[in-house]
Amino acid sequence: MSWDRIRDEFGDAISIDALTGDWKIAQRKAGHRHSADDVLTAHYAVRAVPDATLVLDLGTGIGTVGLMVLSRLPGATLVCVEAQEISYRLLRANIEGNGLTDRAFPVLGDLRDFTDPRRFRLVTGSPPYFPLGTGVLPDDPQKVAARFEVRGDVADYAKAAARHLAADGTFVFCFPTPQRERALHAVAAAGLVTVGYRDVIPRATLAPLFTLFAARCTGTLVIEEPLVVRHEDGRVTEAMLAVRQSFGFA
Repeated sequence: MSWDRIRDEFGDAISIDALTGDWKIAQRKAGHRHSADDVLTAHYAVRAVPDATLVLDLGTGIGTVGLMVLSRLPGATLVCVEAQEISYRLLRANIEGNGLTDRAFPVLGDLRDFTDPRRFRLVTGSPPYFPLGTGVLPDDPQKVAARFEVRGDVADYAKAAARHLAADGTFVFCFPTPQRERALHAVAAAGLVTVGYRDVIPRATLAPLFTLFAARCTGTLVIEEPLVVRHEDGRVTEAMLAVRQSFGFA
């Protein structure tokens, strides 16, 4: 499917934007759109397992994290699981538009029910951040599913990851820093060990916004220095520029 055909199918309700230096992503203008947490989750995942050849992305949405990981692992294949119909349609369009049908394999279904007999060296996920009842639900159902726990929470992501991890595999995900203990408990309850985490600070002097986590079957926790996205005056930091450059942006 060409990007022109994707535009014809979805009309002007979508924009087609740069995902990496070489790949694009179709996303709804009024729906859930990819953001810095997706970019940093993908970067953290590639750092964790730079030689992964089989990757599983849970709750993949329109494909942002999984496809960005795939862009950095030229020999890898990707299995991506998404339950929401509109996001799944865009996921398939993004796979086809980037010519990845032989490397990325979408599955329509709930990650809590998903099973695959293979074991994955790398599993990624961006769980929704908020339990139902803790905020006002957006009018758009795609935004609701991306932000609120309507189809499982961080514990369900950890359980799904644990079912599919290779013995030496790593589960990488992001979650709000104020809920760090909840994420750590979810990992432990799934029988995994958090081996690393790194807080992300959106702008110098502000509190961390979200945290990147890495979990394995065994290991010892290493806490990394926080990553600051922007200086106090708004300039992008060298650390964030390096992340962007790793995905092919100048």
